[in-house]
Amino acid sequence: MASIFFLTFFTFLTSHLSHAQFTCTTQKFTNNKLYNHCNDLPHLNSYLHWSLDAPKNTLSVAFISSPPTSSGWVSWALNPTGNGMAGAQAILAYKASNGTMVVKTYNISSYSSIVEGKLSFDVKDKRAEFSDGVMKIFATVVLPEKGVTVVNHVWQVGPSVSSDGIPARHGFQMANLAAKGRLDLLSGQSTGGVAGGSGTKKRNIHGILNAVSWGVLFPVGIIIARYLRTFPSADPAWFYFHVFCQVSGYAIGVAGWGTGLKLGSDSKGVTYSTHRSIGIALFSLATVQVFALFLRPNKDHKFRFYWNIYHHGIGYVILVLGIINVFKGLDILSPESKWRTIYIIVISTLGAIALLLEVITWIVTLNKKSSKSTEPYDNKQQPLAP
Repeated sequence: MASIFFLTFFTFLTSHLSHAQFTCTTQKFTNNKLYNHCNDLPHLNSYLHWSLDAPKNTLSVAFISSPPTSSGWVSWALNPTGNGMAGAQAILAYKASNGTMVVKTYNISSYSSIVEGKLSFDVKDKRAEFSDGVMKIFATVVLPEKGVTVVNHVWQVGPSVSSDGIPARHGFQMANLAAKGRLDLLSGQSTGGVAGGSGTKKRNIHGILNAVSWGVLFPVGIIIARYLRTFPSADPAWFYFHVFCQVSGYAIGVAGWGTGLKLGSDSKGVTYSTHRSIGIALFSLATVQVFALFLRPNKDHKFRFYWNIYHHGIGYVILVLGIINVFKGLDILSPESKWRTIYIIVISTLGAIALLLEVITWIVTLNKKSSKSTEPYDNKQQPLAP
């Protein structure tokens, strides 16, 4: 047991030490070229080497990163007009199907306009290498302004490139969204992007609100209405609990829907069509469902039967769409795996409770029917009149 422990500890230690030692200062290039500065970029396991030639106003760079797959792409960009993707002047590299490395340039004028083309400044001697899962981009760029010593830069990696050379959209994990920074070309200091900015905070709030409302409260409310009313002792408490869960879920869901609208307006060109469409459908159906509460006929009304069909039908649609959209949101946010696991445990627990209550409900219902069918009735013969 002790030997296994020390072997495991040694393996863990050496792997972390080797990872810690793999920094830009230890990297070598095939042409033995040396750069004046280098940085271990804070996200996406990337590195940047550069040399500034102030008299010529040029910047020689070597960008190193690992794409998610061998058929993926890597990119490094300067942004003369902002500090994000919009306005970035990007150099992108990938491995073609014939094994050669391809380097392209993209003038990203906006989030909705990402097309190959000339940059707003000249790029010289661009080329790329790929070995052991690592891509390297080499280029010399003419800086957009004379005397510039501090620049905004952006870097990114993507999973694949189509057969006609169009790069697939990169991921939207926190590391991807934070892959930007401000670089001092003289001192070598770099300020990296922060993954926990206001945009990330809004996305997390949006996710939490909608997971609690559509993903938890609405299912709980449906379980209460379907199963607890079977028991006479729970009447009318089950109704008030049901209304509380649905109205609370709706209020929280509206808040989540509102943050989603704000996120959409702040993220031009970034659209999650399926997630958005389901969200709009949920909001619309839940609004109709809540206001239908005020139009509920009495139990003995002739329209109550049809109202029940409508009310239950929409309720189950909301249940299914809500759970689906929570998972869609988790795919978009890509949080730590524990959060997905927690939600799976919560919804699985609710499902198990519903299944158990379904069995109990059927037993109670069948027992009631059985007792009614065997109930004795008064068939005693009356004495004849004298």
